[in-house]
Amino acid sequence: MTRINPLRSVLAAACLATLPVTLALAAVTAEEAAKLKTELTPLGAEKAGNKDGSIPAWSGGFTTPIAGDKPGGRRGDPFKDEKPLFSIDAKNAAQYADKLTDGTQALLKKYPDSFRVDVYKTHRTGAAPQWVYENTAKNATRARLNGDVVEGAYGGIPFPIAKTGAEVMWNHLLRWRGTSWEFTVNQYQLTADGKMVLTTDGRADQQMPYYFQDGSPESFAKANEYWLIRLLNIGPPIRAGEAIVGRVNIDGAKDQAWVYLTGQRRVRKLPNPCCDTPTPATAGVMTFDEIEVWSGRLDRFDWKLLGRKEMFIPYNGNRFLQPKTDAEVISKNHLNPDHVRWELHRVWVVEATLRAGQRHQAPKSRYYCDEDTWNCVLGDRWDANGQLWKTLWAQTFVAPDLPGTPIGSFGFNDLLSGQAFVGNLYNAKPSQYAIKPRFADSVFTPEALAGEGVR
Repeated sequence: MTRINPLRSVLAAACLATLPVTLALAAVTAEEAAKLKTELTPLGAEKAGNKDGSIPAWSGGFTTPIAGDKPGGRRGDPFKDEKPLFSIDAKNAAQYADKLTDGTQALLKKYPDSFRVDVYKTHRTGAAPQWVYENTAKNATRARLNGDVVEGAYGGIPFPIAKTGAEVMWNHLLRWRGTSWEFTVNQYQLTADGKMVLTTDGRADQQMPYYFQDGSPESFAKANEYWLIRLLNIGPPIRAGEAIVGRVNIDGAKDQAWVYLTGQRRVRKLPNPCCDTPTPATAGVMTFDEIEVWSGRLDRFDWKLLGRKEMFIPYNGNRFLQPKTDAEVISKNHLNPDHVRWELHRVWVVEATLRAGQRHQAPKSRYYCDEDTWNCVLGDRWDANGQLWKTLWAQTFVAPDLPGTPIGSFGFNDLLSGQAFVGNLYNAKPSQYAIKPRFADSVFTPEALAGEGVR
């Protein structure tokens, strides 16, 4: 006769009792999803403004053509006649500390004579096509997390009514930024003594198969590759002819990347295109998971949602795109504050702490993700000694031809060494984030890199 262990029975019953609750939390109810058509925007932000009106209500985003925009070329500034409401510098930073990230406060302290925050009127420009809104509404009740991996989402924000830190970060990774686009960019390392060192002069093609309008969750799941990128280097001379292709998967363990090495005239597959590995796309100055503030795998960290907060963040940065030389928008140690627009917005604050058994150069990070677009536009990283190490930033801009407010330039400031990096500068280029027809999948393959090798 088999004896039943009473303790085991109790534990089994407890596990079974919690199972339905766990599944229920994986996706929101139809009643909750209905809020996307009432009190929430179609992408999940709070539609109403704040109490004092400094954050206005969302009224559809910015979808009308901008004077000065040239399709496929340079972009205009819809707010070019606006002046800052006020400025924050080292002298008055304490007055606004509750609305500034730790990294922004550290920059004000480290560079008191040159860094400042110019705060402008808030405009809620975030928008997307109607079909993205419709897919987002479907995702609200069908998308779920299986461990760290998204399942059931397609063609929209996966978790518009986010309830966990991991869901917010997936919303950032799968945010609307177009389906296919191309740009030419310069990238720079800023040394501690203020020198601008060109690391990349290149052309990038990017594509989001996750946002193919004629797709479905079922067709997408066959490959599960949501972001494809190819970067070809024109310069500097030492890097001319180099290239990298990346295919980013919903399951980060299946990410793939290849580089074309001019010295070897060979294409090589990168063994670990992930996390704190330096990426060739930035000449090794940034890590893979620092691109556009965050572009990593979720399984290295535990993600805690700290809540939603009103913060001053870089926003609607078309002003940053207007100067025609890179030197105009870069100061000695950071971006030139004359060309950076900050606004007050509600952001989701997510803290990442290193998961047990994992390793990473930055065991703790914090990210600030705009509620209207899900762009994580600011981030701070702490080192193993608990010191605030890096502050990450991204510039967004209004693109009514998407429509949307995507990330353009991005970078970081190393608060310990004084070095910095500025990526994806369009200023000296004739084209700024050109919307393109769908690329052939073969564009993003190692065979394409081999065929285009010129050195």
